[in-house]
Amino acid sequence: MSSWSLWSFSWRMLCRDARGGELRLLAAALVVAVAALTAVGFFTDRVRQALERESHQLLGADLLLVADHPWPAALAEEARAGGLQVVETRTFPSMVSRSAGGGLQAQLAEIKAVGAGYPLRGSLRVASALNVPDQPADGIPQAGTIWIDERLAAALNARVGDLAAVGQASLRVAAVLTLEPDRGINFFSVAPRLLMNLDDMPATALLQVGSRVGYRLLLAGDPQRIKRFQRHLEPRLTRGERIEDPQNGRPEIRSALDRAQKFLGLSALLTVVMAAVAVALAARRYGQRHLDPCAVMRCLGATQATLLRLYLGQFAALGALAAAVGCALGYLAHFALHAWLAQLLATPLPPPGLLPVVQGVAVGMLLLFGFAVPPLLQLKKVPTLRVLRGELGSPRPGLLGGYLLGFLALAGLMFWVAGELTLGAYVVLGFSVALIVFALVARLAVRLAAAARGGRSAAASAGGIGWRYGLASLERRATASVVQIVALSLAFMALLLLTVTRGELFEAWQRAVPADAPNRFVVNIQAEQVTPVRRALAAQGLLPELAPMVRGRLTRVNGVEVNAASYSDDRAQRLIEREFNLSMRADLPAGNSLSAGRWFSAADLANKGDQAAASVEEGLARTLGLSVGDRLEFVVAGEAVEIWVVGLRKVDWDTMQVNFFVLTPPLVLEGYPASWITSFYLPPAKAGVVNGLVRDFPNLTVIDVAAILRQLQSVIEQVAQAVQFIFLFTLAAGFIVLYAALASAAQERRYELAVMRALGARREQLRRALLAEFAAIGALSGLIAALGASAVGQFLARQVFHFDVHLNLWLPLLGVFGGAALVTAAGWFAASRLLQTAAIEALRGGSA
Repeated sequence: MSSWSLWSFSWRMLCRDARGGELRLLAAALVVAVAALTAVGFFTDRVRQALERESHQLLGADLLLVADHPWPAALAEEARAGGLQVVETRTFPSMVSRSAGGGLQAQLAEIKAVGAGYPLRGSLRVASALNVPDQPADGIPQAGTIWIDERLAAALNARVGDLAAVGQASLRVAAVLTLEPDRGINFFSVAPRLLMNLDDMPATALLQVGSRVGYRLLLAGDPQRIKRFQRHLEPRLTRGERIEDPQNGRPEIRSALDRAQKFLGLSALLTVVMAAVAVALAARRYGQRHLDPCAVMRCLGATQATLLRLYLGQFAALGALAAAVGCALGYLAHFALHAWLAQLLATPLPPPGLLPVVQGVAVGMLLLFGFAVPPLLQLKKVPTLRVLRGELGSPRPGLLGGYLLGFLALAGLMFWVAGELTLGAYVVLGFSVALIVFALVARLAVRLAAAARGGRSAAASAGGIGWRYGLASLERRATASVVQIVALSLAFMALLLLTVTRGELFEAWQRAVPADAPNRFVVNIQAEQVTPVRRALAAQGLLPELAPMVRGRLTRVNGVEVNAASYSDDRAQRLIEREFNLSMRADLPAGNSLSAGRWFSAADLANKGDQAAASVEEGLARTLGLSVGDRLEFVVAGEAVEIWVVGLRKVDWDTMQVNFFVLTPPLVLEGYPASWITSFYLPPAKAGVVNGLVRDFPNLTVIDVAAILRQLQSVIEQVAQAVQFIFLFTLAAGFIVLYAALASAAQERRYELAVMRALGARREQLRRALLAEFAAIGALSGLIAALGASAVGQFLARQVFHFDVHLNLWLPLLGVFGGAALVTAAGWFAASRLLQTAAIEALRGGSA
C-alpha cells in the first residue's frame, strides 16, 4: 500500500471512528490540556517579550547601581570620565500632606528625588490634570515643584497648582505623573508616587537617622564602555551594593511575575495530569474495541507494520486537529489572563509569538502518543484466529508495563512546565507517591467493600441481590475498579482544593490577625521627639510603646567574616546584605516566647562590655545558621559591637506589634544613633489623629498597614482569579476523566448485564446493581480525594502560609456523599442505555 493510500485510509478510519466515544474523549482531553498550557504560554510569552523589549526602559538606564548608602562622589566622576552619562536618584517612603478646607489631608507616598537628565532611557509622561490625555515630559520637576501620580492626587484631593508639604518643605504640584519607565511593577509599590527635584531634598529635612533610603546611580552610554565599567566595578562592590543590568534588572518584577507564572503553570500542569489520565483510559478502551477489526484486516493480508502505520496516521491526524483547536481556544483564553495580570506591568504587552503554538502541539502529541502507543502495539499483534476465538488477543495485565513510556513522557512534561529541576522533581515525586498511595488505598477499599456486602445475614438478605451484586462487581473487576477510583480521586481532589480547602485557607489567614491588631506604624521618630510624640498620642487616648531602633550590619559570626557568598539560600543572602534594625529592652516582649536558651539575666542587664547578651528570632537564626552561644559582630555607626546569643525567640508576627530580629539589654546599644518606632490600633473614628501627628511632626512616616494590606489583597486576588481561571480547565479535564473512567468498563458491564438478564435477573435488580457499583466507586473516590485534599491543605497552611488550619470534619462526608452522587448520576446517564439493549445482541457482541 502506497503512503498516500495508507494516509487516505487512515483519514477515512478517523472519520468513521469519530462517531465512537473513545476518540471524542481523546480529542476533548487533548483540547483541554493544550488550551490550558497555551493560554498560560501565550501570556508568559508576551510578558517575556515585553521585559526583553523594555529591559533598558525598565531600568531607566543601561546600568543601575543600587545601594542602601550614598555612592561615593568619586564613582560618578569616574563614570563620567569613562564617557558615560550619570544621574542620581533617591527613593524613600514619607508622609505627604495638604491643607484643605481648614483641615489636613495626609498620605504615605513613595518619594523619588531625581537629578537632571533623568531618565537616561525611556521617558516620563505627565498630564495637566486628572483624567486628561498625557504627553511626554520636558525634563524633570523644576526646583520647588513636584509631580504626583493619579493615586496621590486622588488621596490628597490635590490639583495642579496646589501646595503640598513634603517634610518641612512646601512644594507646588506642577503635573500629574502618568508614567515612569523604571517604576516597574505595581505589585510592591503599594504607596503612591511623588517625583521631586534632588536639589529640594535638603529643604525637606526628611533624611534622618534610621531613614530607609535607596540610593541609585543610573548609567548610560556605549555598550562596550558600559560592560567595561561594569567589569571594573563588580570586584569593588561592598556590602549593601549591587549592580542591575537588563538581564538581572528589576528583580522584584521578574520574581513576582515568575511566581505568578509558576502558579499558572502548575495549575495548567494539573490539567495535563488529568488529561493524561483521560487519554490513557480512552486509548485503552479504543484498543479493546478495535481488536476484532484488526483481526479481520490481518486475515485480509494486512501486516503488523501496515496496521501500526494505519493507526499511527489516524492518531497523528487526531492529535493535529485537537492541538489546533486547543491552541485557538488557548489564544482566546489568554486574553482573560491579560485582563487580570497585564496591569501589574507598567508597559504594554506585544503580540505573542509562535513558541506557545509549538509547545501546545508538542504537548498534545506527547500526551497522545505517550499513552496511546501501548494499545497500538497490542493492536498490531492481534492474531488472525481472533475472528474465530474472541478471547485471543484480549488485554493482558502485563500491558500496564507499557504505560511506563507514557509516564516517562508525562514526567518530562512536568519538568518542562515546572521550569526548574528541583520543583520538577518535587512535582514528579509527589505525583508518583499520590498514584501509589491512591492505588493502594483504592485496592484495600475495594476488598473491604466486597467483604461488606455480607453473606446470609438478615440485613444482607433484606437489601436484595442488587446492591450485593454491585459491590461484588468491584472485586470481580478489581484492576478496572482501582483505575477508575484513582482517576476519579485525582479529579475530585482538584475540585475540593479549588473550592472548599482554598476557602478554608483564606478564612484561617483572616482569623490569624486579631481584630484589634495595630493598623498604624509610626517610624522615623527622633530622640528629641519621643516625649512629645508620646504625649500627643496619649492626648488621643493612645498609649503605645515606643521602641528604639539602631541600624547595624552583621559582619562576623564566631570571628569569621560573613557576606552574601557565605550563604547559598537567597533569603540569607538578602538578609546579610542589608542593615538590621537592632533594638534593646529589659523584658520579654508580648507575643514573644523562648524557644531555646534563656532571656536576659540581671548580670546581662548590667553588662555593656564583653560578653554582651543578645536574643535572636528563631526564623532568622534558622536562615543564617545561628544558635545559642554564637558570637555576632555588628558594625554600628562605624564601630564594631560584639554580642553573644543567649537565647532564641519565637515571634507571633500576626499580632502586628513592633518586633525585632535581634534584641539586646538597654546598656549594650546605649549612645549609638537611634530612631524610634511604634504601632497602635487606630479606630476609624479617630482617623484625624494621623493628620494632626504629621502636621506637628512632618518628618514622621505613618504607615497605614490596613490600607497596604487591602491593596496587596486586591493584587493577590487578581492573581488568584487568574489561577482560578486556569483551574476551570482542570475541572473540565476532571469531568472528562469522570466520563472516561465510567465508560472504560461500559462494554464489560453491557455483557455482564446481558448474561444476568438471560439467567432471569429483573431490570430493577440490575438497576440496583449498577447504582450500587457507581455509588461505591464515587464514595470511595470522594473519600480518598477528601483525605488527600485535607493533607495538601494542611501542608500548604503550615509550610507556605505558616498558620494552622482546623481539620474540616465535614470534608470527608462531603467527599463521600458528593462523590457518590456525582458518579452515580454520571454513571447512570452513561449506562442507562445498557439496560435497553436486547440481551441477545449484547451476548453476540461479547465482552470486548
